[in-house]
Amino acid sequence: MNSHHTAHCLSKGREDRLGPSRVGIGGPRRSSLPELLFLLAIAAATAIPQYGHDIAPGPPQSQPILLTNADIHTVSGDAILGGSLLFEDGIITRIASRIEGPENAQIIDLQGKQVYPGLISANSTIGLVEINSVRATRDYQETGKANTNARAATAINPDSEIIPVTRANGVLTSHVLPQPGAKLFGGTSAIVNLDGWTIEEMALEADAGVHIQWPGAPSEPGFRPHSDSPFNPVKAEERYLDRIRELETVFDDARAYMNAKEASDEPIPMDLRWEALIPVLKGQLHVYANANKYREIMDAIQWSKDEGVELILIAGGDAWRAADAIKADDIAIIVNQVNSLPRRRWESYDTFFTNVLKLHQSGARFAIAFGGGGPLSSNERNLPYEAAKAVGHGLPQEEALKAITLYPAQILGVDDRIGSLEEGKHATLIITDGNPLDIRTQILGAYIQGRKVDLSSRHTQLYEKYQKKYE
Repeated sequence: MNSHHTAHCLSKGREDRLGPSRVGIGGPRRSSLPELLFLLAIAAATAIPQYGHDIAPGPPQSQPILLTNADIHTVSGDAILGGSLLFEDGIITRIASRIEGPENAQIIDLQGKQVYPGLISANSTIGLVEINSVRATRDYQETGKANTNARAATAINPDSEIIPVTRANGVLTSHVLPQPGAKLFGGTSAIVNLDGWTIEEMALEADAGVHIQWPGAPSEPGFRPHSDSPFNPVKAEERYLDRIRELETVFDDARAYMNAKEASDEPIPMDLRWEALIPVLKGQLHVYANANKYREIMDAIQWSKDEGVELILIAGGDAWRAADAIKADDIAIIVNQVNSLPRRRWESYDTFFTNVLKLHQSGARFAIAFGGGGPLSSNERNLPYEAAKAVGHGLPQEEALKAITLYPAQILGVDDRIGSLEEGKHATLIITDGNPLDIRTQILGAYIQGRKVDLSSRHTQLYEKYQKKYE
């Protein structure tokens, strides 16, 4: 919801409740304190700038495009140095050392530049928040405990200023997750391309999975952030177990609803909360569980086996401690924020830096995400540098690149369309002058499903503006 719409609603609501302002005999009507506070709220809302980018989405591909004389980094296989890539109608049709394109093809000589698949942000709130300090622009969290039916796809703003800023650094696809916060369920996530007039045009998967916040396990001594209030381990343990029982109750109710619906000859009253969980119970959608501590990760894995649901872990600060169990149960994990500080006094400074390295060494399936939940979505553009941090602490560079391209596509179930450069996949790719993990690398061009994407953004507009100041 943008600020103009907010101000309109506030103004209309005030008129409905208070009547139109008027000045009559005896001067202006005296306002009460509540009315004055309401007027201040209106003034604050209307003072907010009208945020929303004015960059038109790329037009559909109208002719074959042949990229030549480029290093093609397929990610799924060997790089083709000085090679060519042809795509038609948004689909890659051929990759080879040399290609003779169709007569009507647009031939682009890249003169030794690099071509990579578009980067994938595996855990974000892009499009669900604009200015975190303005409540009207925060759509990533709903009220209520069991928001299983809340759909990220219906709330994503295609005109968010954060979208062009993010794709300008090579991130072309995002897994957008509603955030549970302190609640159990956030809702249903969506996988979207970061270009399009509407969410229908952007969506790769409008309903990708249900997001839950695994209950917080009691903290052991030395864990931060810590509270200054006295810690009662008995009560903390009771709260933790009660929350898990709440989660189990929700799934029990949803399963009973599904069974009753299938067994009944007559329609039963619809409950959208349980309707949203039926695909999960049938194994058609994943459950994404946000779990950080070792105990949370292990309990979430056991819970998924007990419930018979497909689990994907998110966050995983202690994933390095549970790497063998994650591998043994073939659980995929999306690791947030490699570039973070340790959370226990006894942990090494590089605990988070080497987290994905230890997952890689165990053979577990993983992806790297910036993890920009809530207010941090504006920093999703830094995704490649999270992977680069892991490279600096031992993760092979090829694995780091896969962790933000092919691996998230595989985990999210869209690797048949994106994540690598292969014949038959979408022409969703970036053109660079170097390795995207290198902060010095510039993104020179981008295509999403064959559509050429405008890489200008609020950042480039301000750069150009202030360049003129000093000419």
